[in-house]
Amino acid sequence: MNNNPLLTVALCTHNHVDRLERTLANIAGIQQPRSSWEFLVVDNGSRDFTPEFLRQRIWPEDWSVRVVCEEKLGIAHARNRAIAEAHGEYLIFLDDDENADSEWLRAYEKLIAEHRPDAFGGRIEVLFEDLRPRWLTDELLGFLGKLDWSEQIKPLTDSSTPLYTGNFGFRRAIVETIGLFDASLGRRGQENNGGEDVDFYRRILRAGLQVWWMPEAVIYHRIQAAKLKRSYFLDLHYRQGRMEAIRKRGQGPRIPPPYLFGQLMRAVRAVWSQWRHSGRDATLRKEMNVAYFGGQILGWAFGPRS
Repeated sequence: MNNNPLLTVALCTHNHVDRLERTLANIAGIQQPRSSWEFLVVDNGSRDFTPEFLRQRIWPEDWSVRVVCEEKLGIAHARNRAIAEAHGEYLIFLDDDENADSEWLRAYEKLIAEHRPDAFGGRIEVLFEDLRPRWLTDELLGFLGKLDWSEQIKPLTDSSTPLYTGNFGFRRAIVETIGLFDASLGRRGQENNGGEDVDFYRRILRAGLQVWWMPEAVIYHRIQAAKLKRSYFLDLHYRQGRMEAIRKRGQGPRIPPPYLFGQLMRAVRAVWSQWRHSGRDATLRKEMNVAYFGGQILGWAFGPRS
């Protein structure tokens, strides 16, 4: 085993043994990097067949593989455990519901050799496992993880062009400057939360570190039927609004600011107007705004103290 590999590829998983099996089968077939690397699986307290599946797994003979368990539930805890366990100079994250392009790791290897970035990310395409609903317009695909900032290899310097941890890597040493993933953010079990990756990315930029975009490193995010429901998008935005309000309110008064009620009413009127002119299939994006502001109001008034 090489204790100082260039790359650690880390896959965090929780109670998704069926998805995990497909992802591992895919990764076994891609082109391995020419540099030394290791594969790290972080089981985030799975209670299904995942632990047994990983114990019985027969890995490729030329792979360096480790499996660790992180019992603190939450994707941020799992990612922080990966940081602590990794041996690689660079750490690259992969989710358990993804397929990688055959040249995925070699594309990142090329980027590192040419630019020595502090952090980097690549293109994410969505791969539907069921029929795409009529109301799922292209503008909504970003909420399912689709990411495509440019066809060119280039630096990223704007906080409005975040990278997602479904296809994201960084020099492990940067956590000494920016800290770990915020454990108050991100998914916990079945809770449909997020934001830990965007927060991490923005801290990288604020620290003045170099972030590069690598479009040749492509990941395909498999979209399960459960995410092809309007309720998934509404719940996602309700939770985002609630979380942001709790953090913004802090220890302050629980009475929501009056402007939030005005924003909620304008959002409701926008839904009604869109419905009248274009029908229900065209209203979801505006319904998500209603859910977001409703979450902000309820989170401000009733959310726990941080």
